[in-house]
Parts: sequence; C-alpha cells; structure tokens
Amino acid sequence: MPSLDGAVVLVTGANGGIGTHFVHDALARGAAKVYATARSPRTWDDERIVPLTLDVTDRASIDAAVAAAADVTVLVNNAGATPPSASLLDVTEADIRANMETNFFGPVLLARAFAPILAAKQGSILIDVHSVASWYAFGGAYSASKAALWSATNSLRIELAPMGVHVTGVHMGYVDTDMAAHAEGPKMLPTQLVTTVYDAVEADEYEVLADELTQGVKAALSGPVEALYPDLRGTNA
Repeated sequence: MPSLDGAVVLVTGANGGIGTHFVHDALARGAAKVYATARSPRTWDDERIVPLTLDVTDRASIDAAVAAAADVTVLVNNAGATPPSASLLDVTEADIRANMETNFFGPVLLARAFAPILAAKQGSILIDVHSVASWYAFGGAYSASKAALWSATNSLRIELAPMGVHVTGVHMGYVDTDMAAHAEGPKMLPTQLVTTVYDAVEADEYEVLADELTQGVKAALSGPVEALYPDLRGTNA
C-alpha cells in the first residue's frame, strides 16, 4: 500500500491553511522531506521542509520545480483559487481563464511534468484536491474548473496506474480557511481534512469524500438534474 513513511513530498499552495497541514502531517507520518511550494514561499522552522518557489500557472516555474525536486515521490496538487464572482455570466473572461489556469491547467501540467519522476520510484503518489464543487455547480467558473480537474484526475489515474503511481482525488465542502471565510454553514477543520486524505491514501483508496455534504451530492448525480437543483422547477413555472 502507498505510504508517507520515508516519502519525499511536494505540496503546492503550502502557505495556505490546508497546504500547511499537508506539510506538517506528512512529516508526522514519517516523510523524509517536504518541498513547501508557493509563489512567495515562507520560511519554516524545520530543516526537513524545503521552501520552493512555484507558480503553477507558469511553465518555466514548473520546469524549475521539477529540476529542483527530482527526488519527489508524493505530489500534492493543493493550490487553488476562486474567481471574483460565482456567476459565469457576470465574471470577466479574463477571470474565467485565470481560474482555469490555476485550478485546471496548473495541476494537470504539474502532474505531467512530474510523471516521469513519480513513475521511476516505487510506491509514488499523486493527490489532486478537488471540491464538492466538482459535482455541484454553485461556484460558476470555480465549479467548472474543479469539474475539469476531476475528469483529468480520472484520466491520469488510468494512465499512471500501469506505472505504479497511485492517484487519489479529494472532494470536500467548505474548509475553515481564508478562502471560505465568506461562507456560512458547517466547515471542516484543515487538519481534519488532511488527516482524512492521508488516511485514505495509505489505505490505497482512489477517492476521498470528506464530509456528508460531498457524499450526498455524489449520490445525487445518478438522479435527475432537477433533483440536485430543485430551484429549476420554480424558474420554469
């Protein structure tokens, strides 16, 4: 089974609330080294943590990260962004494209770039952080980008499996971070999410449904679209 023990982990978006816990929890599970990446990496009080500059929307930055971290065995595609508006009709074209660059093209191109490195090491792991928004279209461009990443993760899983790389996709509702500060309702703690993810990875699971909301939404996908979006009935009256 996949294991974090002795692993060399690279976490994108490591400065954020979820990313920070991906870094620390990997070390707590025995990782030998963690590359903590961000556009402006911060300092860490642990010699096992290597700050690394990475802009997932910049091909040259991705190439530089691959060159600097050629010993990676676990890639955590955690970095993400939300557009200024949840409406596909109101948001600008530039913002739609920027959100796709961060949430879709970035992690896909990073996975492609690191694929030869991961495939060369036994027991390597790719973790893609999606969202319940992959299946529930409340976020406009954000939902569209996460749905695209979910589909890409499924394709990557199929292609990387024969190379011995285990791919886990992560879906969850709101997490108590700055990104979700505006949202009302229940929120997972970042440490709770990360523990759930790493537990699932080490149990050889392919998909994480981290909360009841996400489990319910996925179950509803097999039903009619109006069951998932009951307000549609009112708009057609």
